[in-house]
Amino acid sequence: MDAFPVHTTAADLAASGASDIGRVRGVRIHPMAVVDPSARLGMNVEIGPFCTVGPDVEIEDGARLISHVVIDGHTRIGADAVIYPFVTIGMAPQDFKYRDEPTRTEVGARCQIREHVTIHRGTAHGRGITRVGTDCMLMATTHVAHDCTLGNGVVVANNAVMGGHVTIGDFAVIGGAAAIHQFVRIGRGAMIGGVSGVEADVIPFGTVLGNRARLASLNMIGLRRRGFTKTQVTQLRAAFRLMFRGEGVMAERIEQARGLYGEDALVAEVLAFMEAPSRRGLIRAAGVGAETEA
Repeated sequence: MDAFPVHTTAADLAASGASDIGRVRGVRIHPMAVVDPSARLGMNVEIGPFCTVGPDVEIEDGARLISHVVIDGHTRIGADAVIYPFVTIGMAPQDFKYRDEPTRTEVGARCQIREHVTIHRGTAHGRGITRVGTDCMLMATTHVAHDCTLGNGVVVANNAVMGGHVTIGDFAVIGGAAAIHQFVRIGRGAMIGGVSGVEADVIPFGTVLGNRARLASLNMIGLRRRGFTKTQVTQLRAAFRLMFRGEGVMAERIEQARGLYGEDALVAEVLAFMEAPSRRGLIRAAGVGAETEA
């Protein structure tokens, strides 16, 4: 995320003699909000009633806090983000090892953070930052734990929760009431079915379902929406079927897929994801026997 331009502080508002609605360079602060004088506010920021903004918070141009929002810690909110009532961002993580270190939280531009979402700051023993990318929608009562990283365009449906250190790739969709185990990686464009318990990594463009979740298919709807060509999708489907539906040892099937389809960019992305270091291993396809895997 780029550095945020800072145009004014809450102290500047007070010094300006602005009216109680606080119009300075378009900034509007409701008289029932509590904004620390050191908080830094971009142009046209709106802070509604009963919001609380801490001293180390930066809010970029055009962002809106509707009401009853708490932004704390070393937190940055991106341009034109909309934060709905009863959201908390940047509060201390739910981690016994946390000792009030000055870790960070970032929410990207144009995100919509809906009611009762919680996004906790990072930890010193983790990444040190919890980051939500641009153009994300986090629906009501989502929980984003410490040290999580969400890419751009991620959609998380109501009541979904994630443990610490989760990584979610661009344009992934997380179904309602899904639960994601700590340290899980979810690849770009993946789809997590509602009420799924996700204990291991999900390949890019994969769809997983169930409790506990198993790999069901490719996310064909997501692939079409992202504008991939028919040839790209066909190559990816063929590689998927070979690796996850074929007979024999998994490692051998992967090498076969690499030889046949490894030049395709989407297939190469899936292969690189599968081979990257992982704390949780990889979710396998339903119906594939563990005894045939290597």
